[in-house]
Amino acid sequence: MSSGTSGGTSGGIEGWVNGLMEALGAPGAGVAIALENLFPPLPSEVILPLAGFAASTGQMGLVAVLLWTTAGSVIGALALYGIGALLGRDRTVAMAAKLPLLKVSDIERTEAWFARHGAKAVFFGRMIPVFRSLISVPAGVERMPLPLFLTLTTLGSAIWNTVFVLAGYALGERWEEVTGYVSAYSKVVLVVAVLAALVFVAVRLLRPGAGARRG
Repeated sequence: MSSGTSGGTSGGIEGWVNGLMEALGAPGAGVAIALENLFPPLPSEVILPLAGFAASTGQMGLVAVLLWTTAGSVIGALALYGIGALLGRDRTVAMAAKLPLLKVSDIERTEAWFARHGAKAVFFGRMIPVFRSLISVPAGVERMPLPLFLTLTTLGSAIWNTVFVLAGYALGERWEEVTGYVSAYSKVVLVVAVLAALVFVAVRLLRPGAGARRG
């Protein structure tokens, strides 16, 4: 990306994403999103609008950006699915506890949501901050059928990515405005998710015979 299209993106995460797209083009945006899935603290709400802005300048094709970012989402989600399937719940949580900026409580809330909603959790979870990455882990632990997991992940990711890439494309140099809206959305969604998880746990505990395990 030329200096004329990268104003305000010379440092931090923006600079890193910019560097990937300068070196690799649209596949660079896909690489960034794949890593965002593996390391949830990397914000898709920065990566995707920035990629959309790059497409608006003609540096990359819009369709290519949409295809590569969706592919990156699926690849990253598949890697987390594999980790969950191979390691199981306890070892996955123990490993996650050692990662910076990742809370075990986030994983536990995601597990509770997956236990309650199953396939819907994978689809809609792709559109919820933090959960969008972590939902792949319990799906792997529970060995959700891989074709179903890939279909739901692709559809959910395509919707999320398209919204933010197009927002960056439409806003152009004002692409950073997207992050403000997402920040507010993230706070509301996470509060609702926490409350829903607490209600779910309370119902399970208060229900007669709640201590019995499924056969």
